[in-house]
Amino acid sequence: MLAASQPGSTPAQRLPSPFSLPLHTLRLLGRCGLALVLWYSAGQVVRFALLYGATEVAYGDFRPVRLVATMTLLTLVVLAAMTVVTGMLHSVRGALWETRARAADGTPAEPFFTALDRVAPAFAVLYMAWGFHVEDARALQQMDLFHHFYDMTGAALFGEKSQVARSLTDLDWRVSLGTMAAAFGLKFLFAKLVERGGGKFYGFASAFSEFAFVFYGLNATVAFADARSEWTEHRAVVAGTEEMIKNAEKSIPGFDAVTSAVGEVWPLVVDAVVIPLAWLTVAMLVFGAFADDARTALKGTGLERGLDRLEQSHDLTQKSVEHVTGGFQERWVPLVNSLRMTVKGGAPLFGMMCLCYVAVTVGAQYADRAVRTLIGSQVDWRWVYLGQPVSFVRDLLVTVVTMALLAATFDIAATRARLRGETFSV
Repeated sequence: MLAASQPGSTPAQRLPSPFSLPLHTLRLLGRCGLALVLWYSAGQVVRFALLYGATEVAYGDFRPVRLVATMTLLTLVVLAAMTVVTGMLHSVRGALWETRARAADGTPAEPFFTALDRVAPAFAVLYMAWGFHVEDARALQQMDLFHHFYDMTGAALFGEKSQVARSLTDLDWRVSLGTMAAAFGLKFLFAKLVERGGGKFYGFASAFSEFAFVFYGLNATVAFADARSEWTEHRAVVAGTEEMIKNAEKSIPGFDAVTSAVGEVWPLVVDAVVIPLAWLTVAMLVFGAFADDARTALKGTGLERGLDRLEQSHDLTQKSVEHVTGGFQERWVPLVNSLRMTVKGGAPLFGMMCLCYVAVTVGAQYADRAVRTLIGSQVDWRWVYLGQPVSFVRDLLVTVVTMALLAATFDIAATRARLRGETFSV
């Protein structure tokens, strides 16, 4: 604390204010903006190639095999997104005050693939638990529709059955169940290898198995869920519960108003608070140097068992995801840990992060609308070829600024905790 009162001290030696978050974000953008742009652009190229390949490989002979290949490519799309996010955050490490302080204390710089392998299991849990993969599946369906538009319209004109945009739903449930079992077997294998320790890239492999388990089992899960819903909707407990809710709406004053208000507010809370915390959890795993950070973030999940056998205090490459669906713990335990660690840097820091995140998101939407209005639509089919470039620039700016914001939030929280003599873990 004495260093904080000395005049002329560097930013890393002063206690940074939580309200300096926007300025620190701009500082990181100025120093690392090019690397962030390159990472994002490369990721979009890979993403487009994988999605385009998925729309091509889905049609032809041996369709069940082709549909399995399509699911595999969709899994690679998500893994590419994970790699890009990790790469963008890792490229900012050298500009962080906390990283420089650790380097001065003798902590060596962590390789990119070490960070990627550590992030992978937690990324898979959060990505699935909060439904981020739905956007990837939607992107595949949209590209399939545009790429085979004339095939679909031609089949409709002649009364023929079309396979367009059905690559994620046409797989036979028995084949889906078999590939789902194979993916689960791989997941179990990597979990055992993680517990033994001593290997590399098991975290990345476990993430692949987690995503594959969900995507390969999509059709089988839907089939069984439909059958289960038909069975349960007539059971006494289900019917009784529905009747109890209806009676509560009639008899309890304000019950319907409260539930309606919660239903309207909750999506806003998710977008403004929960989603930033989810990405901050990933950022903390990329930047973290303490084993306890990840242990707390993964507390209560199957990822915690393998941590006891790690040889290095900050090398968290050996982890696996034991849970295969996004339950309560997978959703909330990592986010609560990120919140607690962020609040260590001062409660206003958390509010500033959420405020800046919302400002960037909403500002980008208004800017996008303004650009589209200025360009106009006087020319027929103009937005068929202009829509994607405008969306690309918008998403590029939002993603780059968001990654810098997450890095700045971590940096301020960790620096404040260190200068106060606290360990940045819970």
